[in-house]
Amino acid sequence: MRLECGCPSEWPDWDGKDVDLGGWLVHEQSVPMFIHMPIGFEACLDRQHQDINRLGLHETWPGFVLAKTGMFRGYVYALLEDEHSPARKVKRLKNPFMLRARLFRGEMHQIRQTIQQLQSELFDEGKRPTELYLSYLTCPRCRDQRGGTQIMILRHWVRSPKLEQRLRARKG
Repeated sequence: MRLECGCPSEWPDWDGKDVDLGGWLVHEQSVPMFIHMPIGFEACLDRQHQDINRLGLHETWPGFVLAKTGMFRGYVYALLEDEHSPARKVKRLKNPFMLRARLFRGEMHQIRQTIQQLQSELFDEGKRPTELYLSYLTCPRCRDQRGGTQIMILRHWVRSPKLEQRLRARKG
């Protein structure tokens, strides 16, 4: 169930895990950005929620979305139950689509350190980090009642034979 403010009431327990979302059905909503800062983010989330309802689709975790920023345009992906839809904004993620998840609790100025730690872990395992996704689990309106700011950091990664080879050479 989605809360009144739009935040998810529940989300997947992916903290510290590698998750493969390959082939997962998603609804893609574009978001205007200015230097990676979303413009009208809540309005885009509402529009996405209305589109999903209008199409008769169902979110796996209502309100839980993956946000990917860009210089002038970003995207928000809502994970859907496995249904069939010919809608243009509904697509499947490429297969495999590996993500490393980390639940962040704290103030926004501290998130950079957590992202860097996550990235270092991936490099140390011979995995090459690519896109970064954020899932805002609490908003400014509900964060005090729900235990503070909570953001799930999701880093997409791919296997890197070169990194794996370098790691083996260091150990050997």
